[in-house]
Amino acid sequence: MVSQSTGSPLNFLIYGRTGWIGGLLGKICESQNINYTYGSGRLESRATLIADIAAVNPTHVFNAAGVTGRPNVDWCESHKVETIRTNVVGTLTLADVCREKGLILVNYATGCIFEYDSEHELGSGVGFKEEDSPNFVGSFYSKTKAMVEELLKNYDNVCTLRVRMPISSDLTNPRNFITKISRYEKVVNIPNSMTILDELLPISVEMAKRNLTGIYNFTNPGCVSHNEVLELYREYIDPSYTWKNFNLEEQAKVIIAPRSNNELDTTKLKTEFPELLSIKESLVKYVFEPNRKTPVAA
Repeated sequence: MVSQSTGSPLNFLIYGRTGWIGGLLGKICESQNINYTYGSGRLESRATLIADIAAVNPTHVFNAAGVTGRPNVDWCESHKVETIRTNVVGTLTLADVCREKGLILVNYATGCIFEYDSEHELGSGVGFKEEDSPNFVGSFYSKTKAMVEELLKNYDNVCTLRVRMPISSDLTNPRNFITKISRYEKVVNIPNSMTILDELLPISVEMAKRNLTGIYNFTNPGCVSHNEVLELYREYIDPSYTWKNFNLEEQAKVIIAPRSNNELDTTKLKTEFPELLSIKESLVKYVFEPNRKTPVAA
């Protein structure tokens, strides 16, 4: 694989080896015969990043490292310094080192920095655009992500991808949105923009090849609700599956930090990649059909 800009073979340096997205990126590189190396430096340690780049001599850098919290973002509420160190200081340091070295950084960020409001009402089909300013600061995690996105706008070498509620075909992965909600005792039922990794991560690799920069809403077009996802789960995976709903007020009693609910406008990404499937089409094609356990209706 050859870089469009330099004509030299692609050579990716990836941060986030132990993470979900970082692991999947390595597999995509292998399937496309792209040379890749996982960074061993700490994001907040400038000298180690410089050493990684000197050793690897990459054409592009990917940042899939970050603190989301275990088991969820509530962890960040009681670990604020650790969250800042990686999500703010670390990400900015990597972006700055990459700019100094003339390298594009593909940064997997979050779209959980918005919430439905009077101009973007639930069910209206009006989504938040790339240039909109974050309006959700309910969780410390989202607050740090909004801070760093604002600062990264000044770096012309960064491609910021706003991921939301990621889903993959690996239904055993505890980070998978479907796996998470299928194990909850109760779920809210709110339409949201979501990211099907099986479809979108290869697109992020293609974006690097095209040397795209700037902010992109990195979700499939449209919205899907929790109930719609679980109805597909019941249809394709487990016909006996049942679940209970509760409202946001009831949910607030069992979580520490509020959660973001929104729709993102994907016009910019869809213009660059017209083949991008809607969220419901992508769910069926990439997640539920490959995992089907129920017989196909005659």
